[in-house]
Amino acid sequence: MSSPRTAIPIDQQTVVVTGGARGLGSRLVRAFLGQGARVVVNHLTSAEAARELADAHPGHALAVRADVREPEQVAAMFRAAEDHFGAPVTTVVNNALADFSFNGDARPHADTLTTGDLDRQFGGTVHGALNTVQAALPGMRARGFGRVINVGTNLFQHPVVPYHDYTAAKAALLSLTRTLAHDLGPDGITVNMVSGGLLRTTDASSATPEEVFDAIASSTPLRRIVTPAEFADAALYFASPWARAVTGQNLLVDGGLVTN
Repeated sequence: MSSPRTAIPIDQQTVVVTGGARGLGSRLVRAFLGQGARVVVNHLTSAEAARELADAHPGHALAVRADVREPEQVAAMFRAAEDHFGAPVTTVVNNALADFSFNGDARPHADTLTTGDLDRQFGGTVHGALNTVQAALPGMRARGFGRVINVGTNLFQHPVVPYHDYTAAKAALLSLTRTLAHDLGPDGITVNMVSGGLLRTTDASSATPEEVFDAIASSTPLRRIVTPAEFADAALYFASPWARAVTGQNLLVDGGLVTN
């Protein structure tokens, strides 16, 4: 029987946050920086926002453009992180989201949903996560430590608005979370998911009508909508030493709207 591995504190971790320049991603970046981590602010189209975030934290943040759907670009980002910080990436937060707006009126319905809609979301969500994990594995295995934190949703358990393409991709990501946890546990790598509901407010949720926010808030025990900062705080748990024996789990952070 193997002995427990020593967990690395967050302030000694090198973290990649995909889609980290804006919205929820920027809150995740700030949460890790607030704990002293070195953080790669990944972006695809938000170069200025990523640079501003990195420049505000010299020595601890690095802005890197990479399309997570492209394995070569992801691998180059991880090399850039190691060269810049002098240490391999220990922690990956898979947050990047293919162009999507939480506007129930504009979503594809059952009779208009296309395979292209599904492919677009699977590419960014599932393929992107696989690419980052594979790029991180050599460094994580060398250190005997790794943390993968996937951003999910409560919508596949409680589809208050049936965003078919988005929800299907996130459900697949939960499956990948659990199988990777099983596969990588012997290497000292944990893989978990943090699933939010509607957050007030991100770029993606900015199109959500106010009455939808109100209706969901009234259905939660807390009677309010979770903020991106609160969601990011929960994500820190899976990177912390407190979660060293937790893997393959899905933590719902939605004010109690959905319970396991």
